[in-house]
Amino acid sequence: MTTLKELHEYTNELLSTDQYRDYAPNGLQVEGRAEVGTLVSGVTASLELIEQAIAAGADAILVHHGYFWKGEDPCITGMKRHRIARLLETGTSMMAYHLPLDAHPELGNNAQLAQVLGFTGSGAFGDDAGMQLGQSGSLEQPLDAAALAEHIRQRLGRAPLHINGRPELIRRVGWCTGAAPSYIEAAVAQGLDAFISGEISEQTVHVARECGIHYYAAGHHATERFGVQALCAHLADKFGIEHRFIDIDNPV
Repeated sequence: MTTLKELHEYTNELLSTDQYRDYAPNGLQVEGRAEVGTLVSGVTASLELIEQAIAAGADAILVHHGYFWKGEDPCITGMKRHRIARLLETGTSMMAYHLPLDAHPELGNNAQLAQVLGFTGSGAFGDDAGMQLGQSGSLEQPLDAAALAEHIRQRLGRAPLHINGRPELIRRVGWCTGAAPSYIEAAVAQGLDAFISGEISEQTVHVARECGIHYYAAGHHATERFGVQALCAHLADKFGIEHRFIDIDNPV
C-alpha cells in the first residue's frame, strides 16, 4: 500500500514530466482515494477500461491516453461526463502519461517496443514538441520485407500494413510507436531501409513509394501496449502494490 501522493510524485519525477511540452496534462488527472493498493494499467482511458478496472478493485488507473487534450471541448458532458463520473463515484484515481512515457529510455513505449521486436536502438530521430522520439538501429540479420512483416506479426499478434520500398534486404530500421507516420521523412533522411509506426496516413504511402523506404503500420494500440505495463510493473515493485494490465482490444 502507498499513498496516491507518493505514487504520483515519484512517477512524475521518474518520467521527467516537467521537460515536455505535451498535448495533454501528464500525471494525476482525476483524484480518487488517498491510498493505492491496486493499480490497473491500460492504453486508453475508455469507459470499458474504467469499468473493468473498478471490477478488478483498482484504487488507481494509469494510462497512456488520458483526458483534457489540447483543442478538445473542455466541457464535461456526454461521453467525458460518463467516464469521469464513474471514477469520482467510485473514488478511483486516473493518471496519464503521454510523451514522457513514449520517450523514457527503459520503460517507454519506444524502448519497450524495441525489446518486444528484438531491436537494439543506436540512434534517435524525428521531432515532436522538441523531443526526438523515433529510434533506429541495425538488425542482427538482414531480412527481406515479407520476413520483417511476419516477424512483426508474430511479436505483436497482428499483421502490419506494409508499403513496399526498394531495398531487397532490410538492414537499418527505425520505429516510433503510436501515430507517427510523419516521421517517415526523417527516417528517409537517416538512410533507413524501413520505418515502423502505429498508424499510417494517406501521404505516407506516397512518401514510402517515392523515397523507396519500406513502411509498416503496426497499429497505434498494438505498439503502445508495452510502456504502461513496464512502468506499472516497476511501480508495483517499488511500492509493494498489486498491478494488473487490462487490454481493451483496438484494431487501429
